[in-house]
Amino acid sequence: MNSALQKKIDTIELQRIDLFQLLKNVSAEKLNFQPEGKWSINHIIAHMIAAERLSVLYLTKKIQAINEVEDTGLVEELKMIGLIISQRLPFKFKAPKIVIENTAKNQDISQLEQEWIAVRADLKIILEKFSDDQIKRSIYKHIRAGKLNIQHALIFFGEHVIHHRPQINKLLS
Repeated sequence: MNSALQKKIDTIELQRIDLFQLLKNVSAEKLNFQPEGKWSINHIIAHMIAAERLSVLYLTKKIQAINEVEDTGLVEELKMIGLIISQRLPFKFKAPKIVIENTAKNQDISQLEQEWIAVRADLKIILEKFSDDQIKRSIYKHIRAGKLNIQHALIFFGEHVIHHRPQINKLLS
């Protein structure tokens, strides 16, 4: 695997492991507690998994024609900066309809952990297919930022967790 991709997948894997370490002794009742009009911790995690799973499915399809797409450039770098900023600010965003429709309901934390491990395993298989000259190709499509490259996708996955972590921490307190 390309070393830049390896570093990014390692980073988001540590993030995932850290999150489940934080939740390992939390009661099922607390993990499923849903304040009025808000998501439970398990729902938040299921949402993040759904977003990644849909992205992996998209990447699986798009990598077949990777040599037909252009490299990303300055515009995409600027979009990525905007996307990172949006994930770091304490604003709420409505989840895309397709992600909502594909977010599992009523799963326990061990099911969610196994599901996320499986999604990440599928992601690693895709990452192995990228040659060094392909990592800048605009193969990933973010619902709001548009076409980005695989490095941007991995950065977004990490930023998505960072975005939802305060929400989870608040529900834990």
